[in-house]
Amino acid sequence: MVFEDVLKQFGKNTVLNNLNFSVEQGERVTLIGPSGSGKTTILRLLMTLEDLTGGYIYVDGDPLSYAKRDGKRVKLRPKEISRIRRRIGMVFQQFNLFPNMSVLDNVIEAPVHVLGIDKDEAREKAEKRLEQVGLGDKTNAHPTQLSGGQQQRVAIARALAMEPEILLLDEVTSALDPELVKDVLGVLRDLADTTDITMLIVTHEMQFARDVSNRVLMFDQGHIIEEAKPDVMFTDPTHRRTREFLEAIL
Repeated sequence: MVFEDVLKQFGKNTVLNNLNFSVEQGERVTLIGPSGSGKTTILRLLMTLEDLTGGYIYVDGDPLSYAKRDGKRVKLRPKEISRIRRRIGMVFQQFNLFPNMSVLDNVIEAPVHVLGIDKDEAREKAEKRLEQVGLGDKTNAHPTQLSGGQQQRVAIARALAMEPEILLLDEVTSALDPELVKDVLGVLRDLADTTDITMLIVTHEMQFARDVSNRVLMFDQGHIIEEAKPDVMFTDPTHRRTREFLEAIL
């Protein structure tokens, strides 16, 4: 995954300016920094929920939404964009489950209707994913019957059911009561330990970032101001702004 000269503006407000960074296949990278620094915007650009103002994003060498053709920057057709975006899954702050569907139906909805997977095959895979997140006994429950932590674990299973190469995690515990955070982070730690899925993580859970990340990037005002391995970032950051931020939240 490569960001090349990425520019993102909302009106006159520049959120990301000439952003360049890459994430290797199988790498787990966490983005930290104050609210409004552009971290979630990066994830939304990868999900094509926002449009690039300038620059390019590549997924495994393929352009995601804009390509260079004959020296020009050209927007790809929706079908091309959709084909690349299917490689990416995202778990949001809010669970966004369908309340009128069972847990199992929530998980198989996209594989059946987006990927065109046979319903029986999708059900079998969904049951395995729900087992993976510790909810194998909740297939017939509805979201309203689950705790917030359980709903977020269903959302993780739903993202994994699309078998993405890249998983984006956007403050996945911020809507949870503190006692429910541990189970969700435990599921994600297991996922990091047992798979080679690429992860791009936005979180304020610094211990989680320290445990699962290969690299941590500190963002401020749309720029990467520091990057380091977790042990270095959280014990001996070099940038004054990083030290101020970590002192404020740790």
